This record gives sequence, C-alpha cells and structure tokens, in this order.
Amino acid sequence: MTVLVNRLDKRIKIIRPPGPNDLDGAGQPSDNWQEVTTLWAAIEPLRGRDYESARQMVAEVTTRIRIRYREGIDRTMKAIHIQSGTEFDILHVLHPKFAKKELQLLSKEMQ
Repeated sequence: MTVLVNRLDKRIKIIRPPGPNDLDGAGQPSDNWQEVTTLWAAIEPLRGRDYESARQMVAEVTTRIRIRYREGIDRTMKAIHIQSGTEFDILHVLHPKFAKKELQLLSKEMQ
C-alpha cells in the first residue's frame, strides 16, 4: 500500500450521470453530471504489454487510473483530472486481489 500511496499525486473528481430523480431548478430532469467525490489518484498511460492486455478486455482502454479502494464507483461514471480538465470515461473497474486496498479504473481519455 505504501508504494501506491506515494504514487497518488494527481487530484481527480469522479462524476456520475444524472439519475431519474435529479431535477433542475425548474423541476425538469437534469442533464448535468453530479460530483461523487474528489480524491488522489495515479494516472498511468498504458503502453506495450499492458496496452495489448487491456485491449483484449476493452478495445478503447488508453489509461489506468489507480485510487485507494472505495465502494460505489462503477463504469457509468467519469473521472476528471482537476488540474488539466482532462476527462476519462471509466470503461472497467478492477479490484486487484479483492484486498480492499485499491481500485484500477481502466479508462479512455476523451478529447
């Protein structure tokens, strides 16, 4: 865990799509994504063997985002790197060894 903690050097926001009960000021269904949490992460572009292995699982994975374990994060959500504003679609959530220490978010960087 110490190794992971030392690499969590990027601040990200996790957002979720609006749900059926999310209403705007006029009482209409909202189109705005809702912030779930802000946390520290390691953002790692995939290359070489990692990229090929991830491509077999999800064709468009370009980035691995590593965070401390947290319940409730799923592939309907997005991650936003706060400093650059770069947005990532979360395509797959991995829970290595089910140890409740970290999550790996296999993601696609949006342009």
